[in-house]
Amino acid sequence: MSAGQIAALIAAIAFVVLVVLLAIPLLKLGRTLDEATVAIRKAHEGSAPLLVDAHTTLNSVNTQLERVDGITSNAKTVTSNVSVLTSLFTATLGGPLVRAAAFSYGLNKAIKARRAGRDGGVHSRGRRRGRKK
Repeated sequence: MSAGQIAALIAAIAFVVLVVLLAIPLLKLGRTLDEATVAIRKAHEGSAPLLVDAHTTLNSVNTQLERVDGITSNAKTVTSNVSVLTSLFTATLGGPLVRAAAFSYGLNKAIKARRAGRDGGVHSRGRRRGRKK
């Protein structure tokens, strides 16, 4: 065996070792890709019922929102009716009620002042100006 053949043999053995060392990570990577493929398939199969349930839930929510929209429009109508009724009440009965309250307040004050005058208060009828007691 010559030196060139020994060098070629060493180079061939080194190449085989290199190939073996590179093959191990490639095999592990292949297994990892296989597991990822299986996981993706399972996720895809499991997502179909979830999507069906989500679709059903969305339909139910849309139905409820339509009901809430109807309730909101009815509440708006009631609010406007109450506003109109309040303004009508204020226009028809508000003025007379304010006048009646003012009259009763004034009458009450006058009665109290008259009673205070009988008891010797400032508003007494019998007392005259300029006359000393």
